Formats: sequence, C-alpha cells, structure tokens
Amino acid sequence: MERRKFFKAISAGVIGAVGILHGRTAGKGLWGLLPEKPLSRRPLGRTGEKLSLIGLGGVVLADEPQETADELVREAIDHGINYFDVAPSYGNAEDRMGPALAPFRKDVFLACKTMKRDKQGATDELHQSLQKLRTDHFDLYQLHALSQTSEVEQALSPSGAMEIFVQAKKEGKIRFLGFSAHSAEAALLAMKQFDFDTVLFPINFVCFLKGDFGPQVVALAKEKKMGILALKALARQPWPDETQRKDWPKCWYQPILDPEEAAFSFRFTLSQPITAAVPPGDKRLFRKALELAHRFEPLGSEDEARLRELAAKLNPLFTHPPKG
Repeated sequence: MERRKFFKAISAGVIGAVGILHGRTAGKGLWGLLPEKPLSRRPLGRTGEKLSLIGLGGVVLADEPQETADELVREAIDHGINYFDVAPSYGNAEDRMGPALAPFRKDVFLACKTMKRDKQGATDELHQSLQKLRTDHFDLYQLHALSQTSEVEQALSPSGAMEIFVQAKKEGKIRFLGFSAHSAEAALLAMKQFDFDTVLFPINFVCFLKGDFGPQVVALAKEKKMGILALKALARQPWPDETQRKDWPKCWYQPILDPEEAAFSFRFTLSQPITAAVPPGDKRLFRKALELAHRFEPLGSEDEARLRELAAKLNPLFTHPPKG
C-alpha cells in the first residue's frame, strides 16, 4: 500500500479530529468547543489512582501570559485531563501553574520533580515548589531526568535526595514516589534499588523499535507493578538542521508535524502498557495530542510492521546501549 494512503487509512479523520468536539463554547478557549466525552482514564500501577490518557506538562505554560496559562489549564480540565506535571527546571512554569490550577487542585493529580540529588538541595526545592504550586502536598514527587547511574547512586546514598522523599511522604507532603529518566541503564538501576511507584520515560516508536530503548524498562516496571508514564510520543528524531528549531523553541528534538504520522506515532505510545503520556511542551503540539487522545484506537500487528518500516528510516533520540 502506498505510504501516504496507508497513513491516511489508519488515521482517518485525524486531521478533522476537532469534529468530535461539540457542546458549549468555551469562551476564549484555545480548543473552541468542548468534547462530547472526557478523556478515558487508566490505572496508575498499584497506586489505586486513575489518570487521563494524557497529562498537561508544565513546559506548555512556561513563558505564557498568566491569562493564557489559566485558559490552558481550565480547558484541559474541561477535556477530562486530571494529570498535571511540572518541575522547577521548566522556567517559570511553576509560577504559571500555581495560580491556574488553584481552583481545581483538589480534583487533579499533581506531579512535580527535582533535579537535586542531595538531601538538602531536594528539601529546599520541594518546599519551594509546594509554595509556588499553592499546595500542601504533591500526589507524585520524582527524581528528575536521571541520566547516569552515578546520579541514582548519589540520590539513594546516605544524605541523598531519597531521604527527604521518604521523610516527606511520612509527613503527608508527598503521596507517591517516582523518577524520570532518559537513560535505560539509570532507570533499570533505580527500579532495582528502590521500590518506586512510577517511572516517567520516553516511549517512542523510533527509539523502541530501532534503538531498542524502552522495552527493557517497560518490562521491569510491569513486573514491579509500577505506573508507567510516557514521554516523547510525538518525537520524530534529532533536528537534521538546528536552524529549523527557531519555530519550535520548546522542542529540543524534531517533532512529528505530518498529521498522519503523528496519529500513528501517538497510537503506538498509547498502545503500550502505559498509564498516560505527557505531550511536548509546545501548545500547538499539546493541542494535537489532545485531539489524538480523544480518537485513540490500539495498534494492530500489521500497524506495528508498518511502523518498523518508518522507524528504520529515522534516527532514534535514544538507544540501548547508548551510542558513542
């Protein structure tokens, strides 16, 4: 089957996905009309929580006027999103999300992170984030962006960040403990060394199928009954030309812009045993992810074979083992 016709068949109607949205007009909302049904939800591992198929990542709010941040959060809520994720490293995202999320805080699952690996640094950042997010607790607190096994070892050592994680959980400031990683080696070590509740990790068809990056992490997380949260669902490959980034300042990788390929890539991620995906930080891509999540259908075996053909032509953002 001709490639473009194939993608058109498997994502029929995606370009016009907004046609599923109707109901009352959402004022100045970015999406215009409200959905007929809210996004479906999946269990988050053994936590007893259920999260919407996609979450709102704080990068989407960074550097936006507060009014725009308020609209984004309000309309995400209207579409059934109950999972919000943010971190101090996302510029002024915490400052924007705090006021925007305040009216809805009791009804959502709020996740935050720290890149600090020592106890004192993580303590200071936790308290600062609680203040900025205008909350007395986080539903999920995570070691952010583990890239080396040495970071795992430091965080889990005496006077490491995990000491304050465990202490804060006992004090009711944190409900569940997790981590995010861009290294399969670091992720595997973290899961073997500590009983985390969740893992936030790139689950991307090019990395998964060509780079063998992800299957081993998913397998161990499933074995441990952890909640699996996905990144990079709309990532294509590294930028072939860095000058192309000027129109996508919040994307360090080349996003998938072709609507048909985007639909296929997103279906791949949501067809894995994950709870939810956090879309890219650009609000245009977040909007596309929202449309695709409303129309999600699992991949079939023939679909995955076609995806392998496409993945073979692209360069994965991550591989296992790492290249170089």
